[in-house]
Amino acid sequence: MDKKNNLKIAAGFAAALALAACDDQKAAEDTAPEEMQAPAAQEESAAPASYKLENVVPGSAFHGIHGITETSDGKLLAGSVLGRAIYEIDKETGTVSIYEAPPTGMADDLEEGPDGALGWTAFLDGKYYLRTKDGELRTLAEDLPGLNSTAWNMEGRLFATQVFLGDALYELDPQGVAPPRKIMEGMGGLNGFDFGPDGKLYGPLWFKGEIVRVDVDEATLETVATGFKTPAAVNFDSRGNLWAVDTAEGAVYKVDIDDGARVKVADVDAAIDNLAITADNRLFITNMADNAIIEIDTETGESTPLVKGKLAVAADLALVEEDGREVLYVGDVFALRKVDIADGSVSEVGRVFGSNIDYPISVAAAHGRIAVAGWSAGAVQAFEIGAAELPGPHHGFNAPTDALPLADGSLLVAEYGRGALVKVAADDWKNRTDFVTGLKGPANLMQGPDGRIYLSEQLAGRISTLDLETGTLTPVAEGLEGPEGFDIDTAGNLYVAEVGARRIARIDLSTSQKTVIAEDLPIGFGFEGDVLPLNVPTGVAVAKDGSVYFTSDIEAALYKLTPQ
Repeated sequence: MDKKNNLKIAAGFAAALALAACDDQKAAEDTAPEEMQAPAAQEESAAPASYKLENVVPGSAFHGIHGITETSDGKLLAGSVLGRAIYEIDKETGTVSIYEAPPTGMADDLEEGPDGALGWTAFLDGKYYLRTKDGELRTLAEDLPGLNSTAWNMEGRLFATQVFLGDALYELDPQGVAPPRKIMEGMGGLNGFDFGPDGKLYGPLWFKGEIVRVDVDEATLETVATGFKTPAAVNFDSRGNLWAVDTAEGAVYKVDIDDGARVKVADVDAAIDNLAITADNRLFITNMADNAIIEIDTETGESTPLVKGKLAVAADLALVEEDGREVLYVGDVFALRKVDIADGSVSEVGRVFGSNIDYPISVAAAHGRIAVAGWSAGAVQAFEIGAAELPGPHHGFNAPTDALPLADGSLLVAEYGRGALVKVAADDWKNRTDFVTGLKGPANLMQGPDGRIYLSEQLAGRISTLDLETGTLTPVAEGLEGPEGFDIDTAGNLYVAEVGARRIARIDLSTSQKTVIAEDLPIGFGFEGDVLPLNVPTGVAVAKDGSVYFTSDIEAALYKLTPQ
């Protein structure tokens, strides 16, 4: 796995990529494809169809979970970048509540200072927020994309780093008067750090596999320990012991800061993001792929989930048949998962850092293959259904929001950032050709039962068929409100998630008759200022029995609508 491409930021969430995507999209919005034909007429029925809503996979408490800390009054707090919130978690029951609401609650890392002020890094927004003990919210830094980790020293001085969208260490003014002071840069990804008893800063270098010691006044750096795969964070306990987590290895270590010796204390699943040690030396870690907070017994290595979800974020869907069973592939942002619709059981195909996959968000199936796209990582990969091993992802796509395998072995990739469909030649990922341009928010691709290729355009509010010979697009449904995921049954009915209206509609493609089958659904999670309008796509899939499955990005859950 290429660590330089498989970055945590694609964990949602490459701001630099997204900014470019938005700029390119503005240009695309004013230009429709020359081949676009006249839209089909469409009538909407007054009465909704009768469908029963059922939960298949229950939701999660978070939308990805990252930094974690304990406050002086014993509160365990954790932050989410995509969820734009800080949560309070009861250490005994696992009950979760909102501590700092969206959107300003976005926190990749967070820590309380000696005076009771809580500071946190808003990774995507490039801002640093501080909430004083009396409730005042201050913005201490702006225009620093990739603000990632933070810590206070014993004197009440505040520090933060940029990682993935920068590589620098800053000192911040807690009063918000003086601008950030850059101490050093080019360290190698100084991630979750902490100050030691000697007053020095200790932290992991994500890209170098090391733990280092930094003198923040002298701006010097020295290596303390080596041999890690991808060290994500360190913390000291009250006895002066240093603890570290390795996200790629899925391990918790105790590290001797004098000689660099390390002892593995616990083996856990990959995709650990951070850790916190409480006043009474209990150790908690966060895991992005499982939406989990896990307590680690530092004596026995036993791991006990305090909070855990079956799905992490729940984005796009693709339904396939494996061994005679209908299975849903779920792009879960931090993992690619499968759900057996017969019993609702969830299994894992691969997770970030633990396998050869890079932030899977969108998924499509055709011709015996699965294609996975991650717009935040600019990554696309394809593999045979049921493959024992995953081939590596390929990068350099401009916010790819879906990819579809074609009969000749090539791929069709929807690039939201450029408003384009790109054709990738079979067995040659470098051979990429613009097939259609000027699209308005290309979202989902699929091959229907009729053999035709269908495309939804989120910003244009339409779904069209694509002629693979000429590149001609012919609308089959228009006037839709934020169409994202969709599917077509064998009778020629199109089912689409109109995320802008929080509903799912059925459209008879032979008559253009539109019927709303469910509304007021838990879909459409997002906030003003999100890096991409299509942040977490809502997936839709239709089973053989006519049940309509869809993901809830609001709840990180999977639902189905059963016709009555």
